[in-house]
Amino acid sequence: MNEYKNVPVVALRDVVVFPGTTVYFEVGREATVKAVNEAMHGKQYIFAIAQKDPKVEHPKQNDLFEIGTLAQVKQLVTMPGNVVRVIIVGQEKMKLGSLVLEDGYYKADLEKVEESRQISYGIETIALIRGLKDLFSVYVNERGRINKNVVDEIMDCTDLDSLINQIATGMQVNYQFKQKILAETDIYQRHEDISVILSREIGILRIQDDVAKRVKSQVEENQKEYYLHEQIKAIHKELGDDDSETDADRYGEKLSKLKASKKVKKKIAEEIKRFKLTNSNSSESAVIRGYIETLLSIPWKKMSEDNTDIVNAEKVLNEDHYGLKDVKEKVIECLAVKAIKKDGYSPIICLVGPPGTGKTSIAKSIARAMNRKYIRICLGGVRDEAEIRGHRRTYVGAMPGRIIAGIRSAKVKNPLILFDEIDKMGADYKGDPSSALLEVLDPEQNRHFSDHYVELPVDLSQAMFICTANSLDTIPRPLLDRMEIIELSGYTENEKFHIAKNYLVDKQRIANGLTKEQFNISDKGIYTIIENYTREAGVRGLERKIGTLCRKAAVEAAKDQTAKVRISNRNIKKFLGNYKYTLDLVSDSSQVGIVRGLAWTSVGGDTLEIEVNIMHGKGALQLTGKLGDVMQESAKIALSYVKSQVADILEDDFFGKHDIHLHVPEGAVPKDGPSAGITMATAIYSACTGKKVRADAAMTGELTLRGRVLPIGGLKEKILAAKAAGVKMVIVPEKNRKDVEEFDGEVTDNIDIRFVTNAPEVWKLVLES
Repeated sequence: MNEYKNVPVVALRDVVVFPGTTVYFEVGREATVKAVNEAMHGKQYIFAIAQKDPKVEHPKQNDLFEIGTLAQVKQLVTMPGNVVRVIIVGQEKMKLGSLVLEDGYYKADLEKVEESRQISYGIETIALIRGLKDLFSVYVNERGRINKNVVDEIMDCTDLDSLINQIATGMQVNYQFKQKILAETDIYQRHEDISVILSREIGILRIQDDVAKRVKSQVEENQKEYYLHEQIKAIHKELGDDDSETDADRYGEKLSKLKASKKVKKKIAEEIKRFKLTNSNSSESAVIRGYIETLLSIPWKKMSEDNTDIVNAEKVLNEDHYGLKDVKEKVIECLAVKAIKKDGYSPIICLVGPPGTGKTSIAKSIARAMNRKYIRICLGGVRDEAEIRGHRRTYVGAMPGRIIAGIRSAKVKNPLILFDEIDKMGADYKGDPSSALLEVLDPEQNRHFSDHYVELPVDLSQAMFICTANSLDTIPRPLLDRMEIIELSGYTENEKFHIAKNYLVDKQRIANGLTKEQFNISDKGIYTIIENYTREAGVRGLERKIGTLCRKAAVEAAKDQTAKVRISNRNIKKFLGNYKYTLDLVSDSSQVGIVRGLAWTSVGGDTLEIEVNIMHGKGALQLTGKLGDVMQESAKIALSYVKSQVADILEDDFFGKHDIHLHVPEGAVPKDGPSAGITMATAIYSACTGKKVRADAAMTGELTLRGRVLPIGGLKEKILAAKAAGVKMVIVPEKNRKDVEEFDGEVTDNIDIRFVTNAPEVWKLVLES
């Protein structure tokens, strides 16, 4: 083994020198310059070895690879800045021994590296050489930036070892790959390694070429589009239609700021592109313009932050409304859920009750309490499905439905939407809007609500829906099934008084420009208005009467600014005229065949006396009082049951010799409903037996053919009407006991409520012996 001692060492960055190759490089480090100069003054040999990390400024032995190349320095050229340009020729592969720093540069003892396997020059070697040259030729074609002289020299090479060294030097790959080839002592393995590296580089170059071609094609396409758009802009300018391009640019700016899904943005971008290519004077341009503006104005992801402070919500609701305990509890429950689970569903609340009970106004209070935008959509008289789902864009004058229009005006996706008068929708040949609402009011479906005009799914799951209705009878069952029903029954006199005193008087006084000094109404005056000038379940008529008083006061104030109007129960007739209503009070004495029943109407409860008269005849039943089919059937059932109960009391063939006339007063007013059966039966039984009925008793309940008393609805309003009429005892079906237990004490105070299961129990309570 040959030894080479004290050879100057040149550490190279990113450069690997192979035997038999010429390499050009520049050196500037002081130790390297001294080593090169020393070589030129001596035997002109250096040991060229690559650094493991090119960033190391003063490498030591551990920073250098083990294998390098003994090279002869052919030329030195000193450049400005103490930089030396060096030309060396690789001679032989060597192994680094000991490294010593002397005279400012490194010297090393080297060991010659022997090949682990010798090559045999034959057909196999020729095949390896040709294959490697072919591979390098492909690499050159893909690379395209290699010196022609270098390529020619490589292609003329006939020695496999030299060919590998030449190709490795000419390749533009990482120095780590070149160092691996240099360090390999098996020539066949070196051939395989360089073949793999060449193939890999060819693949990379081809991918780069494909990418470059695609980029170039895209750039050319963009340049083409830009050129065409500029031409269109110039044409529009010549035609005086330059505004269309300005609008398109403005829409593009809005789209870039819009918070929406990729699907929505893609759709809007396509429509803007169509708009650019459409003549602004055409009708299609106006249609596209309207569609783009609609999509851009929908709050796809914008939301307002809920106020989940329950204490604040209770305060707001109590400020705006008196009573309404069930509604307030439901709202507080919703807020509690929102406070715990931000993305929780809000229940669909349906407020059902007579007019004037505060259904619409409480929705406003809920929106204020939750800090939500408020949208009111009145559905009374709506018959067209397009009012909900919108029109298809193919129609002239198409527009989105009321829901999308409301969300656009609110500018958030989570407003409170009030569907007012939901029980008054209709249906015709244009569709059924109640069926369209099935999707809107279903938390499982409204996440992807489809409007015919928008043509993109809109998320309504974060909106809160509240519906109002006067009656549940006309609401379709599938729609009713999606809502939580909260019934707002009529107000008691005490509730009406507090509502008027705390809210209505001040509201009307301010609305009519009066001060507290100019207008005042006493508590007894308010009670007089409630009892003698209004008859309703709500307070709308009460507010109108108070408004009338305020206007009367305004007339006095206009004549004399110092005038002060004080309203009391003694002077109220001066302003409102004679009493409009007087209570149908109970009579002082018990009578035969007259029974007081209780009825529910759309404006609250009422009492009505059912009268029965017996006369000689042929067994006919005559019904008067404009009774509906249900009440007529109730009368016939009551008569049949009474006949079965008095057979042992009355003479034979009593009903065959007498006619029965049943009358319900106020004959001009239509009456119907399944709650007068027990009242009719009691009146007929009293008339037939001659037993008097207690005058201070009232009753309600439906009767079966076997005498059972069935439960009824509207009980609170009926009890309030009974109290107003001076009734002392109210007879109620046993199955309504649970309803009575839920009433406030204000409703049930000072009245004796009796629960019954059959007609004989009723007769024992009200008939005098």
